Amino acid sequence: MSQANVFVIGLDEENIETLRAVPHAVEYRFHPLLSVEELQHGEIPVAELLEKACKELDAFDGDVDAIVGYWDFPVSTLVPILAERYGTRATSLESVVKCEHKYWSRLEQRKVVDEHPRFALVDLEGEPRPPEGLRFPMWLKPVKSYSSELAFGVKDEEEFAAAVAEIREGITRIGRPFEYVMRRLQLPPDVAEAGGQACLAEESLTGVQAAVEGYVYDGEVTVYGVLDSINYPGTSSFLRHQYPASLPEPVQQRLRDVSRRVIEQIGMDWATFSIEYFYDAATGEINLLEINPRHSQSHAELFEYVDGVPNHHAMLSLAMGRDPDLPYRAGPYAVAAKWYHRQFADGLVTRVPTAEEVERVEREVPGVRITVKPGEGQRLSDMPGQDSYSFELAHVFVGADSEEEMRAKYDRCLAMLPFEFAEESDRDGERDSGSESERAA
Repeated sequence: MSQANVFVIGLDEENIETLRAVPHAVEYRFHPLLSVEELQHGEIPVAELLEKACKELDAFDGDVDAIVGYWDFPVSTLVPILAERYGTRATSLESVVKCEHKYWSRLEQRKVVDEHPRFALVDLEGEPRPPEGLRFPMWLKPVKSYSSELAFGVKDEEEFAAAVAEIREGITRIGRPFEYVMRRLQLPPDVAEAGGQACLAEESLTGVQAAVEGYVYDGEVTVYGVLDSINYPGTSSFLRHQYPASLPEPVQQRLRDVSRRVIEQIGMDWATFSIEYFYDAATGEINLLEINPRHSQSHAELFEYVDGVPNHHAMLSLAMGRDPDLPYRAGPYAVAAKWYHRQFADGLVTRVPTAEEVERVEREVPGVRITVKPGEGQRLSDMPGQDSYSFELAHVFVGADSEEEMRAKYDRCLAMLPFEFAEESDRDGERDSGSESERAA
């Protein structure tokens, strides 16, 4: 049987086994295209990445049957650009940028729904001032970022000014390459005027967070999952994503309805998506936080645990022109979560769990998969893709028969995963004997 050649931009060890677990996997031959390191570190050289990818694809001795990716920018935009060149199936670049440019996305959303916060652009050139008509507390964020990089919650003008200063300092890392992509499109005048290095202010949302996953097959929008997004208490940093969601079914139905309307308005097709929301039970309000023009690879194991198939299956099926036709509740567990083990202070990592220690945890605690994020000798603040307030130490995927069992499994995992750090003021290599649990906030 001949296999389809599927090029995966940013193929990583954390996802390769999950990709091999999808239905029809024996029909695919996966090829890595560009590394995660060159895609995410430093200022992103989109033109160079495109040139390198094209050279590799041109030199390939065989058919290029599909080009896919499950990462945020620049992968999300490289996929449609390369798909157009090599005749593979993907949504349009315009639909991707409509999602990823936070200001353009809001303009499209308000054409079809009211479930979004008040928003306005911030003048980064002059004296930092909150946009007229917006009230504190609010969030400031570049019109293009990922993993909440350079996103700041502010409650007064002093914090507003401090956030603007930090955004000014770091906005070019993603904003400048994003503008390179935007130049390929015919933009609406207000979006063209804003550009890719602009800042958006939005009034803060209240309530619990949720995520909706879906896909568009030949113009038809399907929502296949709703998840809870639970933060560390008193923070904006994720503690875990949990599937299935615990929200009342009428609320989930409203989330599905809003998702279908905005995705149809944006014009996505032959693509997956993930949309983040807030739901305030006290007021009954739903508010859309952001649209990602890709499925969340963070949720792949969760769908595998509960429904029996990782959500990578939808991405691959669409790339091959198939209806994903996902199963429902056919997995081995009733509930699953991706936990984010974090530290809220910077530090130099002097010890991480060894491969043998991780394997022992996965062997002794059923339904668990673990990925350690920092390397030994790495400073946490040097890790790419972190939010503005914390640092990821490990991703812990847990499947269980109940939420209580899942929490117990996670606690057991943490007790078996040792991290150690040098004192923050220690720059000469002298090691601190404190453990991670003693130093984490």
